[in-house]
Parts: sequence; structure tokens; C-alpha cells
Amino acid sequence: MNIVTRFVSRLTHRQQCVGLVLLGGIVGCGFFFLYLLRAHSYLGDDPSACVNCHIMSPYYATWFHSSHSRNATCNDCHVPHENIARKYAFKGVDGIKHVAKFLAHQERQAIRAEDASSQVIMNNCIRCHTELNTTLVNTGKVDYMKTQVGQGKVCWDCHRQVPHGGSSSLGGTPAAKVPLPESPVPAWLKAAME
Repeated sequence: MNIVTRFVSRLTHRQQCVGLVLLGGIVGCGFFFLYLLRAHSYLGDDPSACVNCHIMSPYYATWFHSSHSRNATCNDCHVPHENIARKYAFKGVDGIKHVAKFLAHQERQAIRAEDASSQVIMNNCIRCHTELNTTLVNTGKVDYMKTQVGQGKVCWDCHRQVPHGGSSSLGGTPAAKVPLPESPVPAWLKAAME
């Protein structure tokens, strides 16, 4: 018998029922919290999920008005494409970092990619523009790690305005309209709170 089974067998029937109710409440509250955070919206590739966080509004707006919005979503550039496990692991870790910075009030006015994100972004630039990089301008052999030791430039050294139009702060796109998410609070709960 393992430890959990031995522990549960020593509890009375009443204690087991109370424990199950408490566990159900905790799990239920956890799922409700994930629903309120719109965690399910991050499972897809819809760019409007990015504006669940207000700080992403100018980045969504500048992407939306760029040429990339016709052919690429946020995930096309910002997550790895080697396999689905790596994609969702990267999204999960990156999302947890974003939430932690937000909760600790450490988010910047202008977001800057960390090294891991920069490497993914550059790999995706090269992946999407392979023919251009290898045939016309012959830059496809440079990867992000080589740029860190002075052997070439990252794509955005020359293409700073693509696809976010050089937005350097939250005020960079003051008149932009973005698809703000609807409130996740059900109507019955809103009515009960009034």
C-alpha cells in the first residue's frame, strides 16, 4: 500500500466525504480561475487572445496594420515550430513569465524579447523567408546565436519597423482599435453582484 492509500484508509467516512468536497471545491475554483483568465483562448492561434493583457494592445494594433497580418499570426513568429510539444511548452513557460512579471508589477512600457524568444523569432523569420534569405540576400546561414558573438545581424537590426511599426511604448498607437475581450463573468453573476 502506498502512503496516500494508507492515509485515506485511516480516515472516517465523514472525514473522507469532507475531504472530497474540499478537494472538489479547490479543483472547481482552479478551473473557474483559469476560465476567468481566459486560459482556453491561448490554446489556439487567434491573435486577439494576445490582447487579453492590456499591455499587448499596441503590439496587436501595429501587427494588425502591417503586411504580416495578412499572412502571419502572433504564434507564427513568437513560438517554435519544430513540434507541437515544444510549441505549447514554450507558450506555457512564456505565459507564466508574463503573468509573473505582471503580478510583480515588473512589466516594461516597451516589451523586449528575452534571448530565448529572440532566438525563436529569428528562426521563424528565416523559416518563413527561406528563399529570400538563401537565394537573394544570402543571410539564411546566420542564426541568432551567431549574431550574439558578432557573426552577423539579427533580422530586426535592419527591419526594426516590421511587423510592429516601431511601437516603443504603450502610447505608440493611441488611436488604434483592438478587439478587447468580453468580460468572462456570467450575466447571472453580474446580476447577483448588483
